Amino acid sequence: MLKKRIVKTITMKIRTLPLLFVFFLILYNASSQSLPDSTIKKIDKLFAEWDNKNSPGCAVGIVKNDSLIFAKGYGMANLEYGVPITPETIFHMASVSKQFTAYSTVLLAKHGKLRLDDDIHKYLSWFPDLKEKITIRNLLNHTSGIRDQWQLLAIAGTRLDDVITQDHIVKILSKQQALNFKPGERYSYSNSGFTMLAEIVRSVSGQTLRQFTDSAIFKPLRMDNTRFHDDYTEIVKNRSYSYNRKDTLHYENNILSYSNAGATSLFTNINDMSKWIMNFYDHKLGDQKDIDQLTQKGRLNNGKELDYALGISVNTYKSWKQFSHSGGDAGYRTFIMVFPDLKMGFMVFSNLGDVNPADKAFKMADLFITDTTIKDKNAGKKVNKTDSSAAILKDAPGFEKYMGEYISDEGVQFTFKLDHQKIYWEPYGQTYLLMKTDKDTFSMFVNPDVKFVFGIGHSRDTIVSEYWPGNNRVLFKYIADTTQPDKQLQAYTGVYYCPELDCKYGIALKDHRLVLINNKYNDTKLTLIGTDHLLSDFWWMNHLVLIRNNRKEITGFEVNSGRIMHLQFNKIE
Repeated sequence: MLKKRIVKTITMKIRTLPLLFVFFLILYNASSQSLPDSTIKKIDKLFAEWDNKNSPGCAVGIVKNDSLIFAKGYGMANLEYGVPITPETIFHMASVSKQFTAYSTVLLAKHGKLRLDDDIHKYLSWFPDLKEKITIRNLLNHTSGIRDQWQLLAIAGTRLDDVITQDHIVKILSKQQALNFKPGERYSYSNSGFTMLAEIVRSVSGQTLRQFTDSAIFKPLRMDNTRFHDDYTEIVKNRSYSYNRKDTLHYENNILSYSNAGATSLFTNINDMSKWIMNFYDHKLGDQKDIDQLTQKGRLNNGKELDYALGISVNTYKSWKQFSHSGGDAGYRTFIMVFPDLKMGFMVFSNLGDVNPADKAFKMADLFITDTTIKDKNAGKKVNKTDSSAAILKDAPGFEKYMGEYISDEGVQFTFKLDHQKIYWEPYGQTYLLMKTDKDTFSMFVNPDVKFVFGIGHSRDTIVSEYWPGNNRVLFKYIADTTQPDKQLQAYTGVYYCPELDCKYGIALKDHRLVLINNKYNDTKLTLIGTDHLLSDFWWMNHLVLIRNNRKEITGFEVNSGRIMHLQFNKIE
């Protein structure tokens, strides 16, 4: 009897050993996150609104020295099956992917396989000769002038939730007949450049970007759950799914079916990405020269330095050097930043489209990072903050003529308003207070580096020149004209064809209003500005500029919208 009890006891202990071992690992993992409870509670509070079983959410990570000191999931990776987010959950990284594409070119350059100042045509024979030298560095710095692939695809009728392959993008880029601007003249974010970089990696190495990064980056860093996802049909364990918010309590699927890589499509998790962050200051792959190359800021032809390096932004926060990048595709929103001198990094990955991961990452950083420069400079002194009352205008009525709606050649739209003797700038649905700094010159109250100069242009139009570090643009004031008679509006109607994209759009007159028509999309109204500008609700072509012949007859229009300039549609008689 005693013998049976002993055997039973030993058997029970053996059976429970795995559970005890797992419990021990959980305790060990919790203790390895060497943060005080007060700090953890503050982090939890930042993500509390998503920390439930009915919401998509976030995966969060904090790196210090050679350790992932905090990693946690909030909310659900999959709402339909009730799968929670953990640090092991796989996320689509969107544009955070670009630094890995860039680092691939750095490694190839290091081994003499290419030079960053080589002309891209040396490796991409399929890209048209547009009579300009475009370098690999131009692609990396977003200074190539090449139109953005997503906008080109959307104009051509491809929805972003369609299956989009690498070959599909290459084909549409191979038919381009113009650039947005001369290479190196401006900075304009172009996803096309990073798809082309992936094709350069293939041309030089004989491997796809996925194959090259697997062997050259991810295996050396032991990022075992990381890869470029270049086949949308592939099954990926532990992946999160993409959602948009319908209302306060409900969500909807936001489909992503990409089968392309370079500009996007990196799949990874918090645990793996922490190893990449550590490599910026504790090199397991490459050396400091490689990191210096990756984080070398770009320059325009006029010598102006950019905040963008090779697939990653470089600036400072609280006087500390910072490398960072954000990403957004479908419902995925991602952000990572590294403080190499502090040997720290912060990550926020989300599967919900209205989350702002950068905001949360900076708020986490604020729990750890202080601005020592300001502290030293102002030791024993009171720091005087500018009061918003300083923005009150004594001569406010004199600026009424400048208030109203403005638009740039690229289709960027701003509004300026005068309220209680203060001027406000309204871009992209946001509102910012401006403060007068000189005659007809104003700057953002919260960011004086952004300035606006009002005036009268050569054609007597009211204009505003916007300046921000490394860039500028001019916008002209407009009044939307919705009162023209049908007879005049009829001149705008017709079918318009784009040979570069092999697609057609119609402009029709319906209920005394112009509408834009395409077989793939719902009709959208057009708003006439003056006689030669049309605005639409389509994000991919929200600004059309009419083309006229010597007899002032409309012969076509150009799409000048965001990351697309001078894309011509010809009117078909």
